[in-house]
Amino acid sequence: MARFTRDELETYRDAEVPDLLGDDVKLLFVGINPGLWTAATLTHFAHPTNRFYPALHRAGITEHLIDPVDGMTPFDRDYMKARGIGFTNVVRRATARADELSAEEITEGGQQLLATVARVRPRVVAIAGLTVYRQAFGQKKAVAGRQELPEPDLFGGADLAGASDLWSGAELWVVPNPSGLNARETVDSLAQAYAGPARAAGVI
Repeated sequence: MARFTRDELETYRDAEVPDLLGDDVKLLFVGINPGLWTAATLTHFAHPTNRFYPALHRAGITEHLIDPVDGMTPFDRDYMKARGIGFTNVVRRATARADELSAEEITEGGQQLLATVARVRPRVVAIAGLTVYRQAFGQKKAVAGRQELPEPDLFGGADLAGASDLWSGAELWVVPNPSGLNARETVDSLAQAYAGPARAAGVI
């Protein structure tokens, strides 16, 4: 397993991690922002304590357990693309903790996410983090699960075509953050939460 010192990880602060997107994205998972380990390995949700990939496997979203700690292999990158699973983030810059992000960054990241969804056209978008969804899109009363389409007057009354166009036809879900810091969740509870959007996307 890759081992990084704290000083080594700090060199990846503010780095960006490329999205993992195939030609036909059915299910787009959206993280809050890259952690330093993710930035070091260029692999989303890569920290050793993150339960994301075990939860995907437990849910049947992947047929084998992906170990991302040393960086996702080319085989597994191609496998995820072939499965129609993609990855992006609300905010692109890497930090040690998500609470280092400013409210302005999160709001701006939400708008950038909408642009990514418009370009990629996934069937389902699954944002992994209720708090960041509430902050990015002004949905203070949102709860986890499948979302009703938000009102089209987000971002201070921006002139948007309408709620039905906001997510470019994608179904929107908010699912729990798989970080090891989210002690309320287990691999089993995460698997159950991730299975819903995966079924909606036709991945399982």
